[in-house]
Amino acid sequence: MADFDPASIKALTFDVFGTVVDWRSSITREGQDFGKAHGFNNVDWVNFADRWRGMYQPAMDEVRSGRRPWVKLDVLHRESLDKLAAEFGFKGVSEAELEHLNRAWHRLDPWPDAVPGLTRLRKKYILATLSNGNVAIMVNMARRAGLPWDTILGAEVTRHYKPQPECYLGTADMLGLKPEECALVAAHNGDLGAASKVGFKTIFVPRPAEHGTGQAKDIKPEREWSVIARDFVDLANQLGC
Repeated sequence: MADFDPASIKALTFDVFGTVVDWRSSITREGQDFGKAHGFNNVDWVNFADRWRGMYQPAMDEVRSGRRPWVKLDVLHRESLDKLAAEFGFKGVSEAELEHLNRAWHRLDPWPDAVPGLTRLRKKYILATLSNGNVAIMVNMARRAGLPWDTILGAEVTRHYKPQPECYLGTADMLGLKPEECALVAAHNGDLGAASKVGFKTIFVPRPAEHGTGQAKDIKPEREWSVIARDFVDLANQLGC
């Protein structure tokens, strides 16, 4: 943090899936509950969670490339779920029950340090989401988990999915700030790289359990980011919050 002045930053913007919340354990839990309710006893729900998440980037690529018009993540998640439901043989499930499962992404659990760390960081900085998740996902997740955002920004608001530059730049603009007055907090080197290209400061907080015990990517910083912290509490300490 030698060349980084915390006082130069007015807003901390956050990647959410993986950085703030533990999507893998949460989707596994939701799947297990769904399986018990419907008698799907032979499903590997960890694999189901990984497969569902694995369809995330390809689905967004269809929008980013312009091959299809803008559509929010709830819709992309549901299209992916419908494919998985057919593949895994979810028979006799109503539309309402599938939609409830799709909204599992609204009910993700935060990492243990997330709420205490964010609460401290908010004393000094504007806190905003900069997520590919749509507004309803972010709002419902925040209310359930107690995530103290000042505002919900990112993909749906800018109509661009990360790592498109418009997502980052539009978020800064809506805060009335220059890109260099914002920092992206993320557990993913690629996200930070895209943010840095448009002038954002960059804060790497690794989540080595995001993909389970075999995770090989994003375990450590791949560049000299503005700040590297163990977790959000450590980040609050480093930024004097």
